Amino acid sequence: MKTLGGLFSGIGGIESGFEKAGFKTLWSNENDPYSVRSFKHNYKHQLYAEDIRKVDFKKLKPVDVLVGGFPCQAFSVAGYQKGFKDPRGNLFFDICRAITELPKMPKAVMLENVKNIRGHDGGKTAKVITKSLRDLGYSVFWNVFNTSVHTDIPQNRERTFIIGFKDEVDWDFEPNKKTSSSIFNSHLPLAKSKTKKKFREMLESGEVEERYYYKQNSYMYKDLKKSINSKDTAYQWRRIYVRENKSNECPTLTANMGTGGHNVPLIKDDLGIRKLTPRECLNFQGFPKSFKFPDDMPVSQRYKQVGNAVTVTLIAKIAKIILKSL
Repeated sequence: MKTLGGLFSGIGGIESGFEKAGFKTLWSNENDPYSVRSFKHNYKHQLYAEDIRKVDFKKLKPVDVLVGGFPCQAFSVAGYQKGFKDPRGNLFFDICRAITELPKMPKAVMLENVKNIRGHDGGKTAKVITKSLRDLGYSVFWNVFNTSVHTDIPQNRERTFIIGFKDEVDWDFEPNKKTSSSIFNSHLPLAKSKTKKKFREMLESGEVEERYYYKQNSYMYKDLKKSINSKDTAYQWRRIYVRENKSNECPTLTANMGTGGHNVPLIKDDLGIRKLTPRECLNFQGFPKSFKFPDDMPVSQRYKQVGNAVTVTLIAKIAKIILKSL
């Protein structure tokens, strides 16, 4: 069985996807105290709950594949786009340190980030990432995959995946063009899903707590009531207007969902207008029903953690191709 090590693990979405594909996770690393609690509540393998910059990777077990959804704030359109000048961006180089310090360099790496990372800073950011991995002996493959396209989950979620294989001889590299792994490419394209779950299938069937519903005294209630009229799709409050998802899908779940009503997708059910619950957000990220937050985990943290997560179902499809490639 191929082994896995996880960095910036959050609530373990990447590890969960790889395990669905047949991998065994030996260890993970996560620093956020709230995410650490959720992680330990759901997984049994070793978690190094500390800043990645303090981890001594020479003491960790070697793994076949190293994965990580490294911090995307430094590379996001929504951020300040400081790239590698941002300390959070510099954490990418700790991934490189992990690769070199582990008792044996991983056979493959898979990194996940926001859609627009390829174009950040005129492509310079991507060049640095690609060159860093190349210098360590890895081929480099970039592509954007969408949860809605490649799985049966109706969430529009586009993410960049950076995948490399150690000491791969036959691969293409042109500095200003697409870089690719011939091994990985031989198993592409990533199949599009032939089926799609209906939006309402992702919702919870039981009673939803009252706190998720909007009351008539909410300042934007009149606008919500006027615009939200379908039970088969999600809406978003965009500060001054309501936007309907025309594809009967869930818009991209974000880490700031817990900071205000304009970020959490809104729906209409038999009892009124409400937010998606954290559990429903987990459903739209492909987490199994067995995944549970600690009972005393603040709701705002639950939204943040699931918004920061990956779609487990999509990760599993990618992991299967990586397994074939190995």
